[in-house]
Amino acid sequence: MPFDISSYANTMAQYNQWMNQQLYRAVATLEDRRRKQDCGLFFHSIHGTLNHLLLCDRMWLARFQGQPFRASGLDKELYAQFEALAEAREETDGVIIQWALGLDSETLPKRLHYRSLSAQTDRDMDYCLAVTHFFNHQTHHRGQITAALSRQGIDFGITDLIFMPSAAVRDQVGRY
Repeated sequence: MPFDISSYANTMAQYNQWMNQQLYRAVATLEDRRRKQDCGLFFHSIHGTLNHLLLCDRMWLARFQGQPFRASGLDKELYAQFEALAEAREETDGVIIQWALGLDSETLPKRLHYRSLSAQTDRDMDYCLAVTHFFNHQTHHRGQITAALSRQGIDFGITDLIFMPSAAVRDQVGRY
């Protein structure tokens, strides 16, 4: 696989979808009160962290696409009901895959200009670094969730990128 930002984004978009599907299946086995129980994560609960991830994914997609995004904070609860959250996650993962498939290393902007929600300042960042951060942020918070699930004895499956089903990658990305 050639290593350019387009190939990277396509692979990571597929990995993001695969991991979210696994994670949501595991989280669905929990009672709602256990999903929403404070377990010491940055966004308190598994449910809060899943909401944060969805909010941030939508925020970064809007930035990448030059669209406005409004939110009152990074801890805003988008969906109180797990089923609605899961449906929105699945839909957003599809949008991420389509966005990644549309990236072209030859025509990508060099810089990304946006307003930071957390710092309330204007930012100017290398576009490729922002794409890398986008996927790294997802992995970071999913790691917190898998740790919380482990403490509760919930099996969430294999998380290693190299074990992602290659057939799914070929079908979705079309480059392998």
